[in-house]
Amino acid sequence: MVNAVVLESPIAIDNRTSADPIIAAIDIGTNSVHMVVVRIIADLPAFSIIAREKETVRLGDRDPQTGNLTPEAIERAFGALKRCQEVAKSLNAQQILAVATSAVREAPNGHEFIRSIATELGLAVNLISGQEEARRIYLGVLSGVEFNNTPHLIIDIGGGSTELILGDSHEPRTLGSTKIGAVRLTSEFIPNNPVSDRALIYLQAFVRGQLERAIDEIKANLQPGETPKMVGTSGTIETLAAILNLDKNGNVPTRIHGFQVHLSELRNLINRLRRMTVAERTTIEGMSDRRSEIIVAGAVILQEAMTMLGMQSLCVCERSLREGVIVDWMLTQGLIEDRLKYQGSIRERSTLKIAGKYGVDLPHSQRVAELALSLFDQTYGQIHTWDKPIRQLLWSAAILHNSGHFVSHDSHHKHSYYLIRYGELLGYTESEIDLIANIARYHRKSPPKKKHQNLQNLSKEQRSIVSQLSAILRVAVALDRRRIGAIKDVSLNCNLTTRECHLTFVPTDPYDECVLECWSLDYKKPIFEAEFNLKLSTTRG
Repeated sequence: MVNAVVLESPIAIDNRTSADPIIAAIDIGTNSVHMVVVRIIADLPAFSIIAREKETVRLGDRDPQTGNLTPEAIERAFGALKRCQEVAKSLNAQQILAVATSAVREAPNGHEFIRSIATELGLAVNLISGQEEARRIYLGVLSGVEFNNTPHLIIDIGGGSTELILGDSHEPRTLGSTKIGAVRLTSEFIPNNPVSDRALIYLQAFVRGQLERAIDEIKANLQPGETPKMVGTSGTIETLAAILNLDKNGNVPTRIHGFQVHLSELRNLINRLRRMTVAERTTIEGMSDRRSEIIVAGAVILQEAMTMLGMQSLCVCERSLREGVIVDWMLTQGLIEDRLKYQGSIRERSTLKIAGKYGVDLPHSQRVAELALSLFDQTYGQIHTWDKPIRQLLWSAAILHNSGHFVSHDSHHKHSYYLIRYGELLGYTESEIDLIANIARYHRKSPPKKKHQNLQNLSKEQRSIVSQLSAILRVAVALDRRRIGAIKDVSLNCNLTTRECHLTFVPTDPYDECVLECWSLDYKKPIFEAEFNLKLSTTRG
């Protein structure tokens, strides 16, 4: 069970020890690049925010013909990322966690952009799905808002997407991501300013249509009698809140966190903003130059969401995706396992959920997974050196390797690839999902080949992971050929001097010779042998 915990400690940074790690998280969004630098306080567990950085880069201004990220936007993003690295380094950050969202997800050259960041800046960027983005936004809000066992509706309006989440102190109930954002809608529906009545009507109708499915899902997951509260995050909502909460001298509040946005006031503000030119909007206290160009579209998204959800007000939270990236890192490190147990097991829960969705023979897949992990563990340091996170990719691939039967028995390994690749596995980055899908893809038939389209976006190291782990998975699949758990245990001894590897299996039934399993292993082992340059022999124990 998840207990809500505010993870920003009031303890002064000066009172902490130098042993507390400093971590930076970067969110490469459609409109801006954001960074937060925090000091982890493991004994609470909590984190204190040391610094925040933000720069508008407009990756969402993509080429209208190709959909590619433009050279100008890429140059702006590189400049912002370099400055973020410099700030993080100056604050002694030991690690920088970076994620990319909507604009990079959708651009045909998005993967190339990520590779160039790794090559030129030495910064690893994880591309995350819309649902995974929503999950981490939930974690970020949970770290800054006390839910008090009350369901909360969370809305995060970005440049290219809007995330809508229903969650409580225990778990997120729905994780919705829609392809509407302030930059995207401004480009498509607001060619001129002031905004005409006609353009506004079209925009509102389009937004309602795009939000309908996510809002229906939220309503379906509310229990009778529940009255949720609404929380808003992102630059658009913070700007609107700042304008609506100017002090008596017309100054913007120093901190927006906790301020309210009322639907009636929002409607009046939209009517005022849309009658202005962009230049006129920039004169409003609290409105940045770049935000003034996209504020109307963002405000309309918020207005329509609140109206459709029947919410008259929301509370602003300054925590969002980047803080969620920090919380997720703490979860993977086991720092808040007890308090956020549900989130800590999100990878396993998500994998099993997809297995159920596609009718996977779970007892068989679990046996294959156990055998694969046993082989993985026994050969660690001998024929491979992959660590624990890679081990978990093998587990998910083993559980889902036969999911393609849901489509067809013929070429089901290829169907498994597509179902996993586009099945919205939570807790994993896009590159990790790609690895899982490819490992499952090659559990049978031909081994991975460079010419295969599904391997084109993988690095040399990632292709090595796929080749080696899929070879191990093949052996594990062979060892449960009859799907009855005929083999109880295996031991694998490798002699790297003679390049020989000996597998001893123990049958569940002492009288079972496991003939079919032995035949299947002989049929499948050549790819394992070729991959690891070993000769594999078998003995019944």
